[in-house]
Amino acid sequence: MAFASRSLLVIGTLLLIHACYSAHEHASLSTSLSSAPSLLPASITPSSKATSSATLPLDISLETLASVLLICVGLVLGAEELRPISWRVWAGNVQTGKGQAGEGYEWLEDGKRKGFLDIRGQREEFANWARGKDES
Repeated sequence: MAFASRSLLVIGTLLLIHACYSAHEHASLSTSLSSAPSLLPASITPSSKATSSATLPLDISLETLASVLLICVGLVLGAEELRPISWRVWAGNVQTGKGQAGEGYEWLEDGKRKGFLDIRGQREEFANWARGKDES
C-alpha cells in the first residue's frame, strides 16, 4: 500500500501544481488581453458586460478537483491503522494479545506524571506535618 499511496500523492501533487499554473496563466493572459482589446480580432473581443477572467475554464476546474481527490485517497491509503478510542476495546485487545499492555501509557500509570502536581501526596505530607509526624 505504501507504493500505491505515495504514487497517488505524487501524481495528485503534480496535477495540482499544473492546475495552479494553468489558472495563473489563464488569469494573466486574460488580464493582458482585456487591457489591449485592439490586438484581438473582432470575433473574440471580450464584451463590455462580461470579463474574460471571471470564469475559469472547465478543464482547469476538473483537473483541480481530480488532483485534490487523488491526494485525499493517497493520504487515506497511506495512513496508519487507527487506535481504539474506548478503554473497553483497548483492554479487550490487550487481553486477547492483539495489543501491548504498555503502548506508551506507562507514564500515566506510575503516578509520576510529568507536569502535574501530586495533590494527594502533598495533602498527606501537610497533614503529617501538621500532626507533628514530619518524616524529613
